Amino acid sequence: MAVDYTVIVVYLAGMLAMGWWGMRRAKSKAEFLVAGRRLGPWMYSGTMAAIVLGGASTIGGVGLGYTHGLSGAWMVFTIGLGLLALSIFFSARIARLRVYTVSEMLDLRYGGRAGILSGVVMWAYTLMLAVTSTIAYATIFDVLFDMNRTLAIVIGGSIVVAYSTLGGMWSITLTDMVQFVVKTVGVLLLLLPIAVVKAGGFGEMRDKLPDAYFAPLGIGAETIFTYVLIYTFGMLIGQDIWQRVFTARSDKVARYGGTVAGTYCLVYALAGAVIGTAAKVMYPKLPSADAAFATIVKDELPMGVRGLVLAAALAAVMSTSSGALIACATVANNDIWARVRGVVRADGDASGEPHDEVKGNRLFILVMGVAVICVAIALNDVVQALTVAYNLLVGGLLVPILGGLLWRRGTAAGALSAVVAGGISVVGLMWWYGILANEPIYYGLLTSLVVYVAVSLATPPTDAAVLAAWRERLAGRTPDPAAPEASVTA
Repeated sequence: MAVDYTVIVVYLAGMLAMGWWGMRRAKSKAEFLVAGRRLGPWMYSGTMAAIVLGGASTIGGVGLGYTHGLSGAWMVFTIGLGLLALSIFFSARIARLRVYTVSEMLDLRYGGRAGILSGVVMWAYTLMLAVTSTIAYATIFDVLFDMNRTLAIVIGGSIVVAYSTLGGMWSITLTDMVQFVVKTVGVLLLLLPIAVVKAGGFGEMRDKLPDAYFAPLGIGAETIFTYVLIYTFGMLIGQDIWQRVFTARSDKVARYGGTVAGTYCLVYALAGAVIGTAAKVMYPKLPSADAAFATIVKDELPMGVRGLVLAAALAAVMSTSSGALIACATVANNDIWARVRGVVRADGDASGEPHDEVKGNRLFILVMGVAVICVAIALNDVVQALTVAYNLLVGGLLVPILGGLLWRRGTAAGALSAVVAGGISVVGLMWWYGILANEPIYYGLLTSLVVYVAVSLATPPTDAAVLAAWRERLAGRTPDPAAPEASVTA
């Protein structure tokens, strides 16, 4: 394993080095939180694909393939569909808003009265997303070094916290580009063909497995529908995803670069399912489906290649973890703490007494990072925790956000009522039906939609001046004084 260890250590050292380099670039709030809003198409596509394809998409996607065959691709496939929908229909308008958070967008659209409540919901979602990604380090480091779970979480989490705190979005962007390349080589170009060959080829796989493993809807239509509601719609409104959209240097980069990333996700989804199906042929009685990825890597790959593929798994986890961490810290600082201190203007930008905004955001990343590591150590049932977070996000915020983008009659009272009604409905239904049930998200979304429409129609329309300012921002006619003239074209 010496060669494999060397590959992993070099990879981790490279992540820290890029964090140090990114620190030299992050000299302003815009540079630190959204990479100066100047990423070109190639860098934007790579980083967007990196953040949405995390440990759940890699290790979990292979596990779903092990259990359900090719239809196990649907979870990651719906993530790709959500990214495509966001990129094609909404990303250009989102990029032109020149904000930092989803809650700032809600404030602009509804007149400054929707931010802190939506910020709390978004903070809970991004925190749990970061926690569940951090826990995945335990699985990978256990395969590599037979390491204690707590120590693995501390080491993996500390590396992500270190480079994220040092350089903010610049460090995360640079590391994500490396992680995107490592994932592409490790999973698509190495693990996928090796797994198929070791399983005897597609013909052998079909002979040894039931037909259900090759049925497009084998995982179940209801499960696919739930994936669409949670993951496709979740991609449309998550702060971690929007914060990447804000890094694009133009609305065209956001649209076309995101479309490329979404298409890549569809390919990655199918690859994970095929690898899992191959693992089912080779290891039909694994104790856990999630062990399929680690088992096939450990037993079937030659040295060096094994290290690179495990580095790809680390890359998948780190990209999601770092993206969720900076999103969590940005929401905590800009949408919650700044509002508690009462230093927010109507346009959502921090103001008040002079202070070092980069230093403040860096401190929040460090604090949130330590909190994420502590919660990850204490938490056991990560699936339930992530389900709660996604249900609250989609049930509480999807309707107010999309309503604000698509329906001019929506009001602040309607938005706030929808957040409260959707959130309470989801929580109550999870208590009644169970956290992992499908009904909470179904009925929670319906409740949010009905309340949003009813209250909006029953209350006075949004002030004309607010809507006029909103339209100016959507059209990109409001200058962003923090944006530099230079651009990164990579």
